[in-house]
Amino acid sequence: MIVVRSVLFNMAFYGWTLAMIVLCAPALVMKRGVSVRVMEIWAAGVNWLLRRLVGVAIEIRGRKYLPDAACIVASAHQSAWDTLIYHIVLSDPAMVLKRELMLIPIYGWFARKAGMIPVDRRGGAKALKAMLRAARAAARAGRPIVIFPQGSRIAPGITAPLLPGVAALYRDLKLPVVPVALNSGLFWPRRQFRRYPGRVVLEFLSPIPPGLGRAEFTAELAHRIDAANAQLLREGRG
Repeated sequence: MIVVRSVLFNMAFYGWTLAMIVLCAPALVMKRGVSVRVMEIWAAGVNWLLRRLVGVAIEIRGRKYLPDAACIVASAHQSAWDTLIYHIVLSDPAMVLKRELMLIPIYGWFARKAGMIPVDRRGGAKALKAMLRAARAAARAGRPIVIFPQGSRIAPGITAPLLPGVAALYRDLKLPVVPVALNSGLFWPRRQFRRYPGRVVLEFLSPIPPGLGRAEFTAELAHRIDAANAQLLREGRG
């Protein structure tokens, strides 16, 4: 049954994505807000397909920790699902995405039009400065800035060091950082065809205020994400 559901979901996912590309291509020459709305609709459609075809329920916890003003959202990253959910649960997020994603035809065009922040992880100081410039502009506009501080998808139960980009944002923008834990990798695993029924939980944690030193901030952020991830992993497997 899981294989059949996975086949149906994957077929529907690519069909829905293709339909959105064809129908919404004119948005690329319209105002930025139109592309933002297109990405919201696309992400909502994917979540609907997950619920109906795979049996995945979605629970969002800790919304009370999100400030009304600009902030940095530092999220665990286990699944492709993580890159689409923030288009729904946050208002006009500026997501830090690896440059390769921005080069994908159509998707990358929409991401750039919607104001996502590309980063070349091999670009050194120059790339870091470009990311900070774009993040400052997003912060001035009051947008939440989403970053995956581990850099790439990490399987559930595995810990990984945080890359320096999140500390650079924290130091430069002087904004609160809202850590995020999740268990999406249990149900939409990385590099796998199968999708599994269950309850995906995304949990916003209490913010880390600005002003900590680099080492103290990095250690605190890693501890909060790892501890909450472990708890959600136990829930998901239970």
